[in-house]
Amino acid sequence: MIAASVFIALSAFLAKGAAGRFPSAGEAIHPLQITAARFVVAWLVWLIFISVRRVRFQPVHWPLHIVRTAFGWLTVTCLFWASSLMALADATAISFLTPVVTLVLAVVVLKERVGPVRWSAVAIMLLGALVLLRPGTSAFQPAALIALVAAFTSAFEAMFIKRLTAREPLVQILFINNSIGVVIAVAAAAFVWVWPVGTQWFVLIGVGLSMATAQVFFITSMRDGDASFVIPFMYSTLIFAGVIDYLVFADRPDATGAAGACIIVLGGVFLALREGAINRNASADRANDS
Repeated sequence: MIAASVFIALSAFLAKGAAGRFPSAGEAIHPLQITAARFVVAWLVWLIFISVRRVRFQPVHWPLHIVRTAFGWLTVTCLFWASSLMALADATAISFLTPVVTLVLAVVVLKERVGPVRWSAVAIMLLGALVLLRPGTSAFQPAALIALVAAFTSAFEAMFIKRLTAREPLVQILFINNSIGVVIAVAAAAFVWVWPVGTQWFVLIGVGLSMATAQVFFITSMRDGDASFVIPFMYSTLIFAGVIDYLVFADRPDATGAAGACIIVLGGVFLALREGAINRNASADRANDS
């Protein structure tokens, strides 16, 4: 999971550079086009994988895939866009509010029961968001709203992923996701397309390879370890993003923003540990019943 976090931070960093922060003879690349590069490269990676492994597809649930991919495309685009306008650590921290939205959706849509402990974790994360965002003050960054949209769309995507993983194998889900994503992303990027020059090609390819590599590490960690144990390590993305952003671009969150990010991470880790405890209790109850 730490390796996945490194590559997630790297993809956001490269996207920020492609959007105009890296010196280049060409025009700045629009986030829509950067997202298209991410999907095209990742699609090629998974195409090679399924061709070599000769993966056989099971029945495909196209409506779920299309909706899930649309939300995924929005998430990536908003994250890349926000990263190009603000400190990576701030954008990453705001995107970590996804568990808050997911929990609320579980209550509203799935009618799940949520106890006071889990709501407490949500309250902690929302407090951190308010500290980081500072709405109503001169320190508020409009770009933060873009990162906030990424948190919302990522939560919706997570709901559809949960449904898909119960019906189809992961490799099939990833390949179809990237296949549909290529169509959506390239169509959207056509309106802002500029031809990359020189090193821009390598940066865009790097964005796609980084994200595809992150997916592999993420899936492997979720397969081999308990979610409640590995998920908290994903918050290390904040550290890697902040360090690389500062070393290369000299961008860093201020003290208040860093405090808000730490509060969000604290609430997120607390929520992940609580979810793990709930799942272990449920498994123990099932074992006793059997």
